[in-house]
Amino acid sequence: MPKVDALRRFLLPCFNSTPTSPAPPAPLTISTKKRLSTSLRDDLDDSKQEKKFEEDQEDSYPTTPISNTNSTSSASGAAISLSAPPRSSKTMVIGTIFGQRRGGHVWFCVQHDRLNTKPSLLLELSIPTTTLIQEMRCGLVRIALESSDSELNRCPLHSIPMWTLFCNGRKIGFAVRRRATQQTRIMLKTMQSMTVGAGVIPSGLVSGTESEEVLYMRANYECIIGGADSESFHLINPDEGPGQEFSIFLLRSK
Repeated sequence: MPKVDALRRFLLPCFNSTPTSPAPPAPLTISTKKRLSTSLRDDLDDSKQEKKFEEDQEDSYPTTPISNTNSTSSASGAAISLSAPPRSSKTMVIGTIFGQRRGGHVWFCVQHDRLNTKPSLLLELSIPTTTLIQEMRCGLVRIALESSDSELNRCPLHSIPMWTLFCNGRKIGFAVRRRATQQTRIMLKTMQSMTVGAGVIPSGLVSGTESEEVLYMRANYECIIGGADSESFHLINPDEGPGQEFSIFLLRSK
C-alpha cells in the first residue's frame, strides 16, 4: 500500500495538472506561420489584381491627343473651327482662258458659280494669245505666278496686284489682277449655259471694236489651296476630249 500511494501521488499530478510552458509554442508557431503565409498570398493577389485593373483602365482611355479631345468636347461650332480649315483645301471651280485673236493678251478668269458674272479672280497675263496657243500644242502648259514683295505678306493671296510670270520655266513678264469690266461680264453671261467648251466670240461683243474676235477655252479646274501662300488651278480634261495639261500656280515667297 505505501508503494501504491506513492505511485498515485506521482502520476495524478501528470494527468490533472495544466500543460507546462514548452507545449504552447508549437500551436502558436504554426498559427503564426499560417497567418503570415495567408497575408503574403493575399498581398500578392491584391497587387496582381490592382495591376490588372490599371492595365484595363489604360486600355480603355482614348488614344487621341488631348487637343483633339478638347475640341470634340466643346460646342459644335468651335469644334468645326478647330478641326477643319475655314475653306476646303480642294474645290471645283470654272476657269476660262480668253484673249483677242491677234495682238491681245491672255486672261484667266475663275468662277465658283457659272451664273455669277462677277469672277472671284481675274488676271491679265502678259502672254500673247498666239504664244499660248503654240505652248498648248505641246500638251503641257505650266504657268507660275510668283510674288516676293515683303509688304504684301499679310494680305490675301487674291489681293496681290502684280505677279512675276513664268511659263514652262521661262520668265515671260508679269500678271496683273483686274476687276471685271462691263464687257467681261457680258462675255461671261453669254457662256452661262456652258461649263466645258472652246470657241470664238464675235468681234465687238467684248472688246468693243469691230476688228477683233475673242478666243476662249472654258473648263472645270481643281483648285488646291496649299496654305496662305500657295494656291494652284489644274485643268480637268473631259472624258471625250484630248489630253491637255494646263496648270496655274500662285506662289508667295517670304
